[in-house]
Amino acid sequence: MGTTVTHAPAMEGLSQDSEPRHGPVKPARPAALKRRRRRENLAGYLFMSPWIAGFLLLTAGPMIASLYFAFTDYNLFDAPKWIGLGNFSEMFGDPRWRHSVQVTLWYVAVGTPLKLLAALGVALLLAQSRRGQAFYRAAFYAPSLIGASVSVAIVWKAIFSDDAVVDRTQKIFGIDVGGWTGDPDMIIYSLVALTVWQFGAPMVIFLAGLKQVPRELYEAAEVDGAGKLRRFWNITLPMISPVLFFNVLLETIHSFQIFSSAYIVGGGAGSNACGPADGSMVYTCYLYVQGFENSRMGLASAMAWLLLVAVALVTAVLFWSQKRWVHYEEGAR
Repeated sequence: MGTTVTHAPAMEGLSQDSEPRHGPVKPARPAALKRRRRRENLAGYLFMSPWIAGFLLLTAGPMIASLYFAFTDYNLFDAPKWIGLGNFSEMFGDPRWRHSVQVTLWYVAVGTPLKLLAALGVALLLAQSRRGQAFYRAAFYAPSLIGASVSVAIVWKAIFSDDAVVDRTQKIFGIDVGGWTGDPDMIIYSLVALTVWQFGAPMVIFLAGLKQVPRELYEAAEVDGAGKLRRFWNITLPMISPVLFFNVLLETIHSFQIFSSAYIVGGGAGSNACGPADGSMVYTCYLYVQGFENSRMGLASAMAWLLLVAVALVTAVLFWSQKRWVHYEEGAR
C-alpha cells in the first residue's frame, strides 16, 4: 500500500535538443544537386527552344548570310561570286546612293525634332487636369497605331496629290504649287508631315515623365517669381531629360529605317518607285530597289550593313552626349 510507483515520461529520451528517431537530416549531395539543376535547365531550354530556333533561322542566320553576300556579286539566281570590297566601292561612287544618303539625313534632321516637339507640346497640354482627358489621349495616340500601315500611306498620297485636299486648301490662300507627291522638291515634306502626325507614341512617354515631376518644385519656383517659360526650362526639361533622351534615341533610329511610307507615297514601282526624280529616295528605298528590282542582292546587303554601322555610330554619339544634358537622380545612372 505504501509503495510509490514511478512512471517514466511518455516522451522519455526525446528532449528539446534530441534528434528524431530516424536520425539527422542529411544535406543533399552535390551530385544530386547537379542532376536537379540539369533537369531544371533542360526544362528551361525546352520552353525556350521555339524562340531559339526562330532567332537562329530567322534573325542570326540571315544576318550572317547577308554579311557574306555583302562581299559578293549575287543576283538571287546564280551562285554568289566573291568580289571583296567591290560593292562598297561601287556604292560610294554611285550618285543615286549619295542622293539617298542626303535625303535620309535631311529627313532625320527635320522630321525627328518636329515630331518630338509636337509630342512634347501635346503632352504638356494633356498633363493638366481637364474634362475628357482620356478621350484626347486616345485620339492623339491612335495615329501611332495605324500610321505605319500601307493603307494610311495610300490615303496620304491621295491627300497630297494634285487637285486633292491639300492642293485645294493651298489655292484658297493663293498658293498654287500643285500636289506635293508629284513635285520632287515637295514630296519629302509630305513624308515629314506623315511622321509628325504619328507623334502619339513619344507623347505617351513624355506624359508619363511629366507625371513624375514633383509639384513642390513648381510651387517653390512660382513663389520665387519664376514664370512659365523659366519653370519649363529650369525644372521640366531637366526632370524629364532621361525620357527626352529615350525618345530622341528611339525616334532617330526609326527615322533611319523609314521605308513603307516613302515607297508607297513615292510611287511604289518602276522608275518612280522612290518619288518623282528620286524626291523621296530615302536610303532603305534605294536599298529595296537595288535588291529586289535590280536583283543586286550583294550590293543591297552591303548597303544594309553600312546602314547598321551608321545607326550604331549615331547611337554611340547620343549615349556619349547624354552625359552633358541628361540629368538622372543620384544613384540611378
